Amino acid sequence: MSANSFDARSTLRVGDESYEIFKLDKVEGSARLPYSLKVLLENLLRTEDGANITADHIRALGNWDSQAQPSQEIQFTPARVIMQDFTGVPCVVDLATMREAVKELGGDPAKVNPLSPAELVIDHSVIADKFGTKDAFGQNVELEYGRNKERYQFLRWGQTAFDDFKVVPPGTGIVHQVNIEHLARTVMVRNGQAYPDTLVGTDSHTTMVNGLGVLGWGVGGIEAEAAMLGQPVSMLIPRVVGFKLTGELKPGTTATDLVLTITEMLRKHGVVGKFVEFYGEGVAATSLANRATIGNMSPEFGSTAAIFPIDGETLNYLKLTGRSEQQVALVEAYAKEQGLWLDPAAEPDFSEKLELDLSTVVPSIAGPKRPQDRIVLANASQQFALDVRNYVSTADEAGEESFPASDAPATTNGVPSNPTTVTAPDGSTYEIDHGAVTVAAITSCTNTSNPYVMVAAALVAKKAVEKGLTRKPWVKTTLAPGSKVVTDYFDKAGLTPYLDKVGFNLVGYGCTTCIGNSGPLPEEVSKAVNDHDLAVTSVLSGNRNFEGRINPDVKMNYLASPPLVVAYAIAGSMKVDITTEALGTDQDGNPVFLKDIWPSEAEVNDVVANSIGEDMFNKSYSDVFAGDAQWQALPIPTGNTFEWDSESTYVRKPPYFEGMAHEPSPVEDIAGARVLAKLGDSVTTDHISPAGAIKADTPAGKYLTEHGVQRRDFNSYGSRRGNHEVMIRGTFANIRLRNQLAPGTEGGFTRDFTQADGPVSFIYDASRNYIEQGTPLVILGGKEYGSGSSRDWAAKGTALLGVKAVITESYERIHRSNLIGMGVLPLQFPEGQNADSLGLTGEETFSFTGVTELNNGTTPRTVKVTTDTGVEFDAVVRIDTPGEADYYRNGGIMQYVLRSLIRK
Repeated sequence: MSANSFDARSTLRVGDESYEIFKLDKVEGSARLPYSLKVLLENLLRTEDGANITADHIRALGNWDSQAQPSQEIQFTPARVIMQDFTGVPCVVDLATMREAVKELGGDPAKVNPLSPAELVIDHSVIADKFGTKDAFGQNVELEYGRNKERYQFLRWGQTAFDDFKVVPPGTGIVHQVNIEHLARTVMVRNGQAYPDTLVGTDSHTTMVNGLGVLGWGVGGIEAEAAMLGQPVSMLIPRVVGFKLTGELKPGTTATDLVLTITEMLRKHGVVGKFVEFYGEGVAATSLANRATIGNMSPEFGSTAAIFPIDGETLNYLKLTGRSEQQVALVEAYAKEQGLWLDPAAEPDFSEKLELDLSTVVPSIAGPKRPQDRIVLANASQQFALDVRNYVSTADEAGEESFPASDAPATTNGVPSNPTTVTAPDGSTYEIDHGAVTVAAITSCTNTSNPYVMVAAALVAKKAVEKGLTRKPWVKTTLAPGSKVVTDYFDKAGLTPYLDKVGFNLVGYGCTTCIGNSGPLPEEVSKAVNDHDLAVTSVLSGNRNFEGRINPDVKMNYLASPPLVVAYAIAGSMKVDITTEALGTDQDGNPVFLKDIWPSEAEVNDVVANSIGEDMFNKSYSDVFAGDAQWQALPIPTGNTFEWDSESTYVRKPPYFEGMAHEPSPVEDIAGARVLAKLGDSVTTDHISPAGAIKADTPAGKYLTEHGVQRRDFNSYGSRRGNHEVMIRGTFANIRLRNQLAPGTEGGFTRDFTQADGPVSFIYDASRNYIEQGTPLVILGGKEYGSGSSRDWAAKGTALLGVKAVITESYERIHRSNLIGMGVLPLQFPEGQNADSLGLTGEETFSFTGVTELNNGTTPRTVKVTTDTGVEFDAVVRIDTPGEADYYRNGGIMQYVLRSLIRK
């Protein structure tokens, strides 16, 4: 019950139903607040308890100073939690383990139960092994179940063992698309109350739902667990960047072009840790699908959220996707009553402002390794010619560019070239070179949720087939929609056969290429690429193109709209300027250009209008949690606590609570620490967290071999996130990681100073030796450390490797918070300093003093760092809120929650 200090409790009647609400206009200053902060204000009014959430907190939000730096802590209580299976499995593993720990400490294991609705969508486990055939989908599903049976049994057990926990089975869709099409409420109703739908999710692209006016963002699995168990999210009232949209997109531009433009603008402006809110007359001209596409890319430009207010377009989408009449009426009435309805002419109080005229957006792609590196499509081939030199060339001591011996002769028109003949299984031959498009994937929630770009892609395929064009033989083409509705409207419009003929057969409903589940390249292509060290490319309609993420054989990755993905599959190379050069020839030998197969806006709109209806969504989601016969036939254990299988290589009981006492031990300073890795700028959670394929000669591969797992059954790291033994061995093991402590290496290597002369060793093996000696470990990093997905294992793996502190120049929000959640101390170098400027090589021994101030209930601003080589500096402590300090004192967020449950 709310303390209701502002007399805000009221009643809203909609039709025959009445709802308790908390009126925002009872708080002075609320009317001028941005939409996103109004949502937070309602959250505080409704959850005010006089202790963690007080009238002063509410007043502080009402009096928000838009120009001040964030300093006021508040406790945000999300309405629900959403998860995908890679991050959700360890979440449920931890909850199952907590039940046992509570029991061992004399508590009631039934208390470990979601207190907020939690929904998990299994979407990250399908791999595009099979492609280009009509039965690719069925074959991939069979392979998925074969690889993941243990995990799926475990999740089915969780669905029965925990209250308010639902699982969307495999083969249904991508979590964020399922969220906007079905799970999102926009206005939540629970226990007679109506309030804004808010959430946290175990995937950074949770922000896709911001397009529906739902405030939420990605957190680590450990934070999500706490939210599920009733713990509020501790946060500082953020700065809010107002992004004004004017005008309309020109014909020929897509939502992808728009979002890449916005990503470039906001990354350049700097929005890490801030909310971005879209306003202005251009919002009304922006479709819900485009809003969701923009919201989805929030992690790529670095903001916490990227939200749109509620308006008529929101209601239209809710109706289209099958929400009930009462729900739609409630959303409209509630938003208007609370001042949450879009006023296109309004200018809320924002901390900073940007503006974009939508008519200035031009066709674009992004790459070759970051989403913010936008390239105007007309310049793409020229930019490739420059960028490819970074992937095939070396520099001699004089700084002159030279090429490996295999490429020696080796340029064509100044562009590196190494033509290589490939023999296909049918005996035919073809030639590939640097820049060959080897993966063309219509994939990921970002764009597959948007019917306009999906229909445009299908129409490009149709027009191409009618001209006699198809994909090049070396291109792996895949279609992985975010929901079954996409297949339904392709079928209804008669477009599926054309996609099939160009090679874009359905491979699965899930998050495939974008997360590294692209599957292997054809064997002959892979061999040619590796034997001749070719810098080949992928083109995908996703949101992530980081190094080493898409496919181990592919060095350069480009984000593009779905219709451009089809075009590049036909062109077959990034060297081709698809805006001016022919993609191929028609049946009569005439050149065919992109403009010849690009659909008009009217054509796209006509197909969307005539092929998509409410009935499709009702059919797809009528019994979405039940699953198919294969899912329902999975045998599962029963009971409140899970029956762990000691032989399992997928799901194992983690060691987080071993030896845990009722009360935490005092925090200690860190002495005699060694550096496990010295890293540069922009080290992402992809570099840190285990992801992608497991290679046989790595610690993880050796572990699986020792446990009787055949190489063909290794599966991916993501699928084995429920086994900490595999995940520890894959932490800091990304094939593109460059540890400056072990120069000349690439991958999970370091130097092991437990041995004479510090030989190069696997990071995992060195960490075991340090742990045996009782030596704490440190990571040194640069700017934007931990950017990327909200991966709990980036923090869990760091902690389980024995790392006690991380020192960087700056952090991305989620990873810094997750380190604290695992009991790792996040520190920053003094302003303007870094490891190199301080003369740190990584070979030093470190000591940290002043950490013990946390035992006094306060957080030190800095701690003293000293090394055995005489370097001294004051590192800034990045424990930013009192709540985070409590987690750190307890050894982590899970230990804090567990102790809280026992005390109740």
